[in-house]
Amino acid sequence: MKPLVPAVAVWGRTAPSHSITAVMVTDDQQTIVTGSQEGQICLWDLSSDLQISSREILFGHTASITCLAKARE
Repeated sequence: MKPLVPAVAVWGRTAPSHSITAVMVTDDQQTIVTGSQEGQICLWDLSSDLQISSREILFGHTASITCLAKARE
Protein backbone atom coordinates (compact mmCIF):
# COMPACT_ATOMS: atom_id res chain seq x y z
CA MET A 1 0.00 0.00 0.00
CA LYS A 2 1.35 3.42 -0.95
CA PRO A 3 1.62 6.02 1.82
CA LEU A 4 -0.78 8.96 1.57
CA VAL A 5 0.81 12.19 0.41
CA PRO A 6 -1.20 15.33 1.17
CA ALA A 7 -1.69 17.75 -1.71
CA VAL A 8 -0.90 21.41 -1.23
CA ALA A 9 -2.60 24.18 -3.21
CA VAL A 10 -0.87 27.53 -3.39
CA TRP A 11 -2.45 30.73 -4.69
CA GLY A 12 -1.78 34.46 -4.52
CA ARG A 13 -3.23 37.01 -2.11
CA THR A 14 -6.81 35.80 -2.58
CA ALA A 15 -8.20 32.28 -2.36
CA PRO A 16 -10.20 30.87 -5.27
CA SER A 17 -13.94 31.58 -5.41
CA HIS A 18 -16.08 29.24 -3.32
CA SER A 19 -19.76 30.02 -3.92
CA ILE A 20 -21.41 27.69 -1.39
CA THR A 21 -24.22 25.52 -2.78
CA ALA A 22 -24.34 22.74 -0.14
CA VAL A 23 -23.56 22.54 3.59
CA MET A 24 -23.19 19.60 5.97
CA VAL A 25 -22.10 19.38 9.63
CA THR A 26 -20.44 16.20 10.92
CA ASP A 27 -22.01 14.21 13.77
CA ASP A 28 -19.36 15.43 16.24
CA GLN A 29 -20.17 19.03 15.25
CA GLN A 30 -16.47 19.85 14.87
CA THR A 31 -16.32 19.98 11.07
CA ILE A 32 -18.42 21.83 8.51
CA VAL A 33 -18.28 20.61 4.90
CA THR A 34 -19.28 22.93 2.07
CA GLY A 35 -19.70 22.24 -1.62
CA SER A 36 -19.39 25.03 -4.17
CA GLN A 37 -20.72 26.09 -7.53
CA GLU A 38 -17.10 25.92 -8.76
CA GLY A 39 -16.90 22.17 -7.98
CA GLN A 40 -14.81 22.37 -4.81
CA ILE A 41 -15.39 20.78 -1.42
CA CYS A 42 -14.07 22.66 1.60
CA LEU A 43 -13.58 21.35 5.14
CA TRP A 44 -13.87 23.86 7.98
CA ASP A 45 -12.98 23.40 11.66
CA LEU A 46 -15.65 24.57 14.11
CA SER A 47 -14.36 25.30 17.62
CA SER A 48 -16.40 25.04 20.83
CA ASP A 49 -16.69 28.85 20.90
CA LEU A 50 -18.12 28.75 17.32
CA GLN A 51 -15.01 30.08 15.56
CA ILE A 52 -14.71 28.74 11.99
CA SER A 53 -11.38 28.23 10.21
CA SER A 54 -10.67 26.56 6.89
CA ARG A 55 -8.82 23.26 6.98
CA GLU A 56 -8.75 21.83 3.44
CA ILE A 57 -10.09 22.63 -0.01
CA LEU A 58 -10.54 19.72 -2.38
CA PHE A 59 -10.45 20.23 -6.15
CA GLY A 60 -11.41 17.79 -8.88
CA HIS A 61 -15.12 17.95 -9.61
CA THR A 62 -15.98 19.38 -13.00
CA ALA A 63 -19.56 20.30 -12.07
CA SER A 64 -21.23 22.21 -9.26
CA ILE A 65 -21.61 20.39 -5.92
CA THR A 66 -25.36 20.32 -5.29
CA CYS A 67 -25.58 17.79 -2.45
CA LEU A 68 -23.40 16.42 0.36
CA ALA A 69 -24.06 13.19 2.27
CA LYS A 70 -22.37 11.26 5.07
CA ALA A 71 -21.00 7.84 4.21
CA ARG A 72 -21.56 4.93 6.57
CA GLU A 73 -19.13 2.08 7.14
